[in-house]
Amino acid sequence: MPMRHLLPVLLAPWLLTAALANPYETTLDNGLKVIVKEDKRAPTAVHMVWYRIGSMDEVDGTSGVAHVLEHMMFKGTPEVGPGEFNKRVAAAGGRDNAFTSRDYTAYFQQIPKEKLAEMMALEADRMRHLTVDPKEFAQEIKVVMEERRMRTDDNPQSKLFEQMNATAFQAHPYRRPIIGWMSDLENMTAADAKAWYDTWYVPNNAYVVVSGDVDHEQVFALAREHYGKLEGRALPPRKSQVEPRQEGPRRITVKAPAELPVLVLGYKAPILRNPKTDRDPYALEILAAILDGHDAARFNKKLVREDRIALSAGVDYGNTARGPGMFYLYGSPSEGRSVADLEAALRAEIARIQKDGVSEAELKRTKAQLVAGQVYKLDSMFGQAMEIGQMEAVGHSWKDVDTMLERLQQVTAADVQAVAKKYFDDDALTIGVLDPQPLDGQPRRPRIAVRH
Repeated sequence: MPMRHLLPVLLAPWLLTAALANPYETTLDNGLKVIVKEDKRAPTAVHMVWYRIGSMDEVDGTSGVAHVLEHMMFKGTPEVGPGEFNKRVAAAGGRDNAFTSRDYTAYFQQIPKEKLAEMMALEADRMRHLTVDPKEFAQEIKVVMEERRMRTDDNPQSKLFEQMNATAFQAHPYRRPIIGWMSDLENMTAADAKAWYDTWYVPNNAYVVVSGDVDHEQVFALAREHYGKLEGRALPPRKSQVEPRQEGPRRITVKAPAELPVLVLGYKAPILRNPKTDRDPYALEILAAILDGHDAARFNKKLVREDRIALSAGVDYGNTARGPGMFYLYGSPSEGRSVADLEAALRAEIARIQKDGVSEAELKRTKAQLVAGQVYKLDSMFGQAMEIGQMEAVGHSWKDVDTMLERLQQVTAADVQAVAKKYFDDDALTIGVLDPQPLDGQPRRPRIAVRH
């Protein structure tokens, strides 16, 4: 949306307050939390089950097991045969899928509202009664290995980011890829997946999010009926895994068939632990948007359009996670320009902010874009459920959303300049370069694997 069409969105937190005013939550006797966001605009509902378990909870030797178990969750129970889950959702007029991250694993269905009870029955059934059949596992692990080939091994950019994480993090489990190392997948067994399921797939390690044309009291009653009879179980203690302080720059090169070189600069950066008192993660979010948040952002304006040093340049920073944070600058140099030229240009843009700061007009425009993007994201029922689920997954609450937006609005130009000076230190930097090798002339694999 063009900026001239935005209303005074610096006053927009009230819009989010309205959007999130009615979430209701309860916790069942077995420890399962249920959160409901009523939205009467369409006769549909989104039903999501989130497990507080992701790839960061794995151990060496079984990397990828969280994602493999996500696949196995569609392989049936004594009551619902292999592949039958998807068919029942489709027959109900809905769609479903699942996703695994470093921090969580989640499953969802988007269905007509009157089918919500049926979805709860299906999810409650596989929460405790999954059949991990060795024959089904043997087939599905091949699917996951092929997914790894498509998404990572045959995708030079993905391979570069995988190696970046493995280099930037040496002790913290974020060093391992979500999909797992191929050797671990090759040696994984059905017993590994079953042990993961038995340990972590319990109601007291999960929460349910429902958004849509529903009544929260009725949803709570359905949750008690379907999920309430499942027994909770003590969870293993999770030991804190802290990444040691980095004491010097690290640099890697990945050689792979590709058309263009890619450069990534990854700096260790803080993330939000206390939404009410933390300051720097908000300023870093503003900084990321000033550099790469819209068409007029600095990287696109100066490096791509004006100086033509980069074909593309961007920023990747998320200020919420269970583990440590990274602030990535990345791009590909234009024809006739080198990776060294691009690195110098990216560093120069940070140095400009360190020296001269940012203007009030730039700051105001960036805040408006961030708030507007948040409002538009919550315009969909699925977006609302995702927002709630992700906040819970990283230890926050939907109740913190207003606080986070208010704190974002309080960021000053001086705050942005201060974090630019504080965190872009070479001692906390990992540099990754994709060195393009000649293409083999063979058809390239699809970059995205077909899911369930």
